[in-house]
Amino acid sequence: MGGAMKFPLAFDKMTGTGNDFIVIDNREQVVLVAEQPELAKKICRRMFSVGADGVIFLEPGSQADLQWRFYNSDGSEAEMCGNGARCAARFAYQHRMVTERKMTIATLAGVIGAEVGEDDLVRVTMPIPHDIRRGLSMVLDGEERLAGYLNTGVPHLVLFVDDEPIPVMSWGRKLRFDEMFAPDGTNVNFARVLPDGRLKVRTYERGVEAETMACGTGAVASAILAAFEHRLSSPVTVVTSGGEILTILFDLNDGPVVEKVFLQGPARLVYSGRLTPEALL
Repeated sequence: MGGAMKFPLAFDKMTGTGNDFIVIDNREQVVLVAEQPELAKKICRRMFSVGADGVIFLEPGSQADLQWRFYNSDGSEAEMCGNGARCAARFAYQHRMVTERKMTIATLAGVIGAEVGEDDLVRVTMPIPHDIRRGLSMVLDGEERLAGYLNTGVPHLVLFVDDEPIPVMSWGRKLRFDEMFAPDGTNVNFARVLPDGRLKVRTYERGVEAETMACGTGAVASAILAAFEHRLSSPVTVVTSGGEILTILFDLNDGPVVEKVFLQGPARLVYSGRLTPEALL
């Protein structure tokens, strides 16, 4: 790969409710931007390398405390990732990239705020949702199902389902590439309102091209549409595919207009390591 990259390359493996990431301190430009997509694709391979849903490169920002570049496991760059943002914030605080628990991070979806708690809980300010579409008709296995769509930093389709077996892989792949969302496609969420008022969400993630154990932006999208369609009110508790909990807070005004959106949940350090060139083989 050449360039500025020097091995061994330090990284932290982190997880946000089962959504796992490789986080790299790139203040010294140890990985050039041109090298990042291919590096991400190679080290996200499970069993052959570190394995992760995505890779985060962090460095000082000109318009915020920090700026990041975030890559999915297929090497594509994503505008925003809620679970990744929480991990990035905790990483930055622990590695003294910032001195305060509150910080700002520049993403392709705009500048977001983050606050690292005393424990592993981190709260991030999410981009204001836009391009809200309700009452979409999607046909799956010959049956019409209603869905909603909105962009919470990245695009999300949300279908509300009953307590039934959901073929997340096949339905998710079909809807992810639906012509309605061309050319970039969409993430696909299957949400169910539980008897206790919590929301169970399963997400097929664009760029990972599979169901992940959690998706922060998908949890936010599902919670907001559940407020529209099922009268849930903030804060909404979301149970992820991995069984962990995310809390979504927001203001819902007439219009409808959604403001002051926050995502709160754990961001955990799994281990610190050093990549060797053999991680790319």
